[in-house]
Amino acid sequence: MERPSDPEGEPEVKRRRLLCVEFTSVARCDAAEAQCYLSENDWEMERALNSYFEPPVPESAAESRPQSRPQSRPQSRPQSAAGPQPCVDLTNEETTDSVSSKTSMSEGIQQEDGSMFSFITWNVDGLDLNNLQERARGVCSYLTLYSPDVVFLQEVIPPYCSYLKKRACSYEIITGHEEGYFTAIMLKKSRVKFKSQEIIPFPNTKMMRNLLCVYASISGNELCLMTSHLESTRGHAKERMNQLKVVLKKMQEAPESATVIFAGDTNLRDHEVTKCGGLPSNILDVWEFLGKPEHCQYTWDTQMNSNLGISATCKLRFDRIFFRTAAESGHIVPQSLDLLGLEKLDCGRFPSDHWGLLCNLDVIL
Repeated sequence: MERPSDPEGEPEVKRRRLLCVEFTSVARCDAAEAQCYLSENDWEMERALNSYFEPPVPESAAESRPQSRPQSRPQSRPQSAAGPQPCVDLTNEETTDSVSSKTSMSEGIQQEDGSMFSFITWNVDGLDLNNLQERARGVCSYLTLYSPDVVFLQEVIPPYCSYLKKRACSYEIITGHEEGYFTAIMLKKSRVKFKSQEIIPFPNTKMMRNLLCVYASISGNELCLMTSHLESTRGHAKERMNQLKVVLKKMQEAPESATVIFAGDTNLRDHEVTKCGGLPSNILDVWEFLGKPEHCQYTWDTQMNSNLGISATCKLRFDRIFFRTAAESGHIVPQSLDLLGLEKLDCGRFPSDHWGLLCNLDVIL
């Protein structure tokens, strides 16, 4: 993802930064966690600290909260003597956030009959700590609505990952890292069988980037699932293209019996793909394969998406899906592609500065 430089000198921004510093000194937590609790409590210090240190009172709704720690990875607080607390599965409950694209449950959610397979890929912009929990809840509302079998995420941070583990209990979450910011792949436990994972480092990255690979199966079909957040900004095009070559090489090396899907924030410009020699003949760009539909071309659109608050208009297809079919004919075939996250949340912001992508595929039984 490409970010403009942030303007300095805004009084409210400075006030909130000072509150974060004060919160971290009292709670002995990291800045990301401090900003999460402060934003959840309308930036009122006393309320935020009470929320951090005091466990929820109602046992029926109690959930573990992050614990102060010397490391940046969140941990759970000890459970109460009443026993394990129930895990709230947001993928099976309605949300108060507005999602106007919802027309009917039968249209939005696939039938779990094995004939369809769907996934979402989304850079959730976890590095933007403002309204983080509401934006994470907004992302989860789309999991509720579409019930994808697989979710590919980029720019996840530890508190965001902890939130997903609590709220999206019907998914197994595999991460590409545990600290800083990282990618993740979520597998619906009822449909996708996890086999193994692999992390391929990008040795020359300056931005903690790597390639996360997950081997799994669905309806008897072997899957090799990959995600990455390729090097950002125009100035790192050379490294980004080198990373693309690693991705394509790994896709070609995957077992021939597997359907290979890469989905992630590539930060690619079309001319960079051309400069790399284009995609191999056995790997397709799903958006191009589906006829280059205009409605889902641009996943980073500063004209439509106001989260970054910049006046410049940029429309780019940063988020891409690459697909390699299994050798023994095509048992899984891409059918449609749509944008997600186009509705503002109650906080007045979108779930991310990127739009998500929902891809539906047919499974040939």
